[in-house]
Amino acid sequence: MLNFDFYNPTHISFGKGCIAKLDGFVPAEAQVMVLYGGQSAQRTGTLDEVQAALGERKVYLFGGVEANPTYEKLMEAVQIAREQNIDFLLAVGGGSVIDGAKFVAAAVPYPDDPWNILLNGGRDIKQALPIGTVLTLAATGSEMNNGSVITRKSLQAKLPFHNDLVFPKFSMLDPSKSFTLPERQVANGVVDAFVHVMEQYLTYPVNAPVQDRFSEGLLQTLIEQGPLALSQPDDYEVRANLMWVATLALNGLIGSGVPQDWSTHLIGHEFTALYGLDHAQTLAIILPSMLQERRVAKREKLLQYAERVWNLRDGDAEQRIDAAIARTREFFETLGVKTRLNDYGLAQDAVEAALQQLEQHGMLQLGEHKDIDLAISRRVLEASL
Repeated sequence: MLNFDFYNPTHISFGKGCIAKLDGFVPAEAQVMVLYGGQSAQRTGTLDEVQAALGERKVYLFGGVEANPTYEKLMEAVQIAREQNIDFLLAVGGGSVIDGAKFVAAAVPYPDDPWNILLNGGRDIKQALPIGTVLTLAATGSEMNNGSVITRKSLQAKLPFHNDLVFPKFSMLDPSKSFTLPERQVANGVVDAFVHVMEQYLTYPVNAPVQDRFSEGLLQTLIEQGPLALSQPDDYEVRANLMWVATLALNGLIGSGVPQDWSTHLIGHEFTALYGLDHAQTLAIILPSMLQERRVAKREKLLQYAERVWNLRDGDAEQRIDAAIARTREFFETLGVKTRLNDYGLAQDAVEAALQQLEQHGMLQLGEHKDIDLAISRRVLEASL
């Protein structure tokens, strides 16, 4: 096992009715900005519940945070927060709204051009407004980590940042708030959580059985519960398990002491920035091709994944690896998430555009071995057509 430091200060309040506890988590004198996405938070009554729980506090509503939160939109929130002396942010929604709140939290007190937060990966953040979250979509794990990904439309750039100062102080996880989600969002959430685990698990062995078994359990739970979440949308227990898996997939625990990949995410980001594909759609496209391309570098863990996650024991090693990759692709397809670029009307010119973006953004040494260069990225993308 590799050396590591693990830190996670987020308080989780889980279960039906937990939103009512907000009053005990938000400072009584706080001036609160509530960030949310579209109309669903209002239509389902979640926003009303939040406002009722906040009581007499001064509350400013900021809606319209996009599914891939944009720098342009979030800078509007930054301006309002500065003008109104906002001192607490509450994100109501899924990972995109939470990511957006993290950026606003860092940008409000930031002394320079806030775009530098993204350019510097969050390394120079010295202070941030406190954040809480009310989660309505299980997917990204942003409710219990220190990361965020923001898109700048004018530059067609989608960049991540991390800093411990943007860990949410608390997150309210009520699985029943996900009952009304469209199937597409539920399926995307399952794919997103699955690939989060894979980026931390399917690298190379470092004798970390605790993390491996934890990761394998999360993957098997997603395989079991994901299809049920689509076929039984009002099943509280299914949604509860799915919500908790997605949180655990990216709260830092399974990635502690093990190498991590993240090449699938970083390549996928370019297709969201260029063509507006859902984040999970890009992951479902890239991951199977990435595993095929990296089958030698990932051989030991691929065989472990085949046996422990998919129960594949027949055939020689190469056949088991092929079958595990095929099962992964089939799982995404079963959820209704397509796994080829041409499924979304994208062809070779999209590959060329993505490669140009990767080069422009300095994505020249990706993966757990930092050896995925543009030539390898090209092979992965062309295999994804």
